Amino acid sequence: MQDQHDNDPWAEIRPYHDDEVPEVLERLARDPELLDALTRFRLPRLARWMPRLSRAIASAAVRREVRGVTSIRGFQDRIASYMQRMIRNSTTDFRVDGLERLEPDTAYLFIGNHRDISLDPAFVNYALYLADRNTVRIAIGDNLLQKPYVTDLMRLNKSFIVPRSARGKRAMLAAYQKLSAYIRHSITGDNHSIWMAQREGRAKDGIDGTDPAIVKMLSMARRSEDRDAGIGEAIAELRVVPVSISYEYDPCDVQKARELHAVHTSGGYDKSEFEDIRSIVAGITGQKGRVHLRFGTPLSADFDSPEAVAAEIDRQVLGGYHLFPSHYLALEALGDAPELLDLSEVTDADRARFQARLAEVPAELRDWWLAQYANPVRHVHGRI
Repeated sequence: MQDQHDNDPWAEIRPYHDDEVPEVLERLARDPELLDALTRFRLPRLARWMPRLSRAIASAAVRREVRGVTSIRGFQDRIASYMQRMIRNSTTDFRVDGLERLEPDTAYLFIGNHRDISLDPAFVNYALYLADRNTVRIAIGDNLLQKPYVTDLMRLNKSFIVPRSARGKRAMLAAYQKLSAYIRHSITGDNHSIWMAQREGRAKDGIDGTDPAIVKMLSMARRSEDRDAGIGEAIAELRVVPVSISYEYDPCDVQKARELHAVHTSGGYDKSEFEDIRSIVAGITGQKGRVHLRFGTPLSADFDSPEAVAAEIDRQVLGGYHLFPSHYLALEALGDAPELLDLSEVTDADRARFQARLAEVPAELRDWWLAQYANPVRHVHGRI
């Protein structure tokens, strides 16, 4: 193992390779925590009264599902069928724009707004899969990898690990230098695209914005190699493409409203154990209505600061954001900025659906819930 790490500087953070897949799948089929999680979800009564039998059934089911899978592509082919089922069961429409303007055999660094922990990159991947293009490697924070089986599943799905738990300035700097080098290697060395969020954490208030610190991190590898390289040159080398994802409804909207309300009233919010994993499940299974994905155009070298790069990413993300009836109806319900209202495409069915969802929101959370949907209208029109 040490030799492997010596020869592979990214072994601890990169996605798994094809030759590692069989061993990882076998490990998953024996992982007691994964098997318990599956049985609690699918066989709750049996899991309670006959846990050993339920684990054996779950293990057999895992082995059956991955039978014949010997590569990352094979694993993702299996995921694609679940993705199709999820889209069929939890969305009413999924549309993609802009991908046709990008070269099919060229690697890009897709930087998108971030609303759902797992679905944002999953929809990007599905759009690429449908277009018969290679899927992306996905940046995922180590704070989400609270269980070994979660780490295994994510790395099988081409996720690489973003350090957020490193302690101390020196350790964090070293971790981000390694991350920057890996991203650059993926784009310019492996010709393999990457997806990452424009900032740490989801935009729980509906206001999307790029963190210049992420842009600075992305440029570290090139600029450490060539001290004369400017920020624009480093970013252009990575072929950064902004991506906008728009959900008509967010399955985690009430939970986000609860967190925003707690921060406002109590000054903070303490996540429960495995809350992020529950959010992943809720995002996948919950009703999303219509979903729109738009790919922007690659950034040039004409930037002289991380802030300028971030501003261009924001311009393209906001320009590609699709405003649904839910966004305008939320603005109407708040009674704010009536000059921004565009109800021309709002149908009676749209209004009834919106009112039904709003009625299920606890009264103390409603303003926070509405703001998540109203803020994109304000932001797109420059009112934020």
